[in-house]
Amino acid sequence: MFRLAHLSDIHLGPLPELSFRELASKRVTGYVNWHRNRRRVMFGDTLTNLLQDLKEEAPDHVAVTGDLVNLATKKETAAARLWLEDLGTPHDVSVVPGNHDAYVPGALKRSYREWNAYMVGDNALSAIGSSFPYMRCRGPVAILGASSAEATAPFFATGTFKRHQALALARLLERAKATGHFRVVMIHHPPISGATAWHKRLIGKQFFSKVMREVGAELVLHGHTHLDTLYWLDGPEGKIPVVGVPSASQAPGGEHPASRYNLFEITGEPGNWSLIQRERGARDHESGIGWVRERELLSDGRTIDARPREDAKVAV
Repeated sequence: MFRLAHLSDIHLGPLPELSFRELASKRVTGYVNWHRNRRRVMFGDTLTNLLQDLKEEAPDHVAVTGDLVNLATKKETAAARLWLEDLGTPHDVSVVPGNHDAYVPGALKRSYREWNAYMVGDNALSAIGSSFPYMRCRGPVAILGASSAEATAPFFATGTFKRHQALALARLLERAKATGHFRVVMIHHPPISGATAWHKRLIGKQFFSKVMREVGAELVLHGHTHLDTLYWLDGPEGKIPVVGVPSASQAPGGEHPASRYNLFEITGEPGNWSLIQRERGARDHESGIGWVRERELLSDGRTIDARPREDAKVAV
């Protein structure tokens, strides 16, 4: 059995002090949003508690689907690298960037430099720059990272998945299928129509859907919405689960679900894989982290609820 953890939308806080030059950009809207909204629900021990619980579960690998920072300043990006080093080694942690990691022009290149070791494939050289899509093979699982991150205008949080990345992703997926791996694709924005507001959507999702329809994968992971969601895309041999996860830093009591991570248990062999999704997260301010939901995801688009753990008391 291979156990893959999935968390997203870290939004490390608090914000550092910003210079006038840094505020004279799209960052000023994010700065206001942080102080009006996110500071109240994305600061404190929430993230620390979730990560402590994740480490106790000891997954074989951790997938992080973007938005490690808020405004992508130099200090934030450097701090996120230290956070990743505490989370695990580059061999054990895979990352794709989100729109906040590319908040303003030039920020994404800085993220590439700081987090490069966590965002390159097994055969990649040490070159710094866009290396997407990439592929890493860990045991029976192939982890493929695609990037939807880009700098956008104020009040927009869209992502882009272009044709050239789709073609490269298809080639990697075909290679992983030939070697009999369970294929997991990571992307920040949900590649699903209607999954988020128009100004936060993924542009080019039709290219992603085409790759899934023609080449396939066994699992797609995303973040961005701060919601626990399950969608399905058509694949050549059945339905492909597309799973989102709440922000890892979201405190209980807010508009969005509280801090959570997915823990996937992957067993079987090509043509006969078993995929169980177990969710662990914050219950309330007093109860700490516990089991939220457990279900098996079937290739025909059905789910089977697993027996709840003894400490699972959260209604979903």
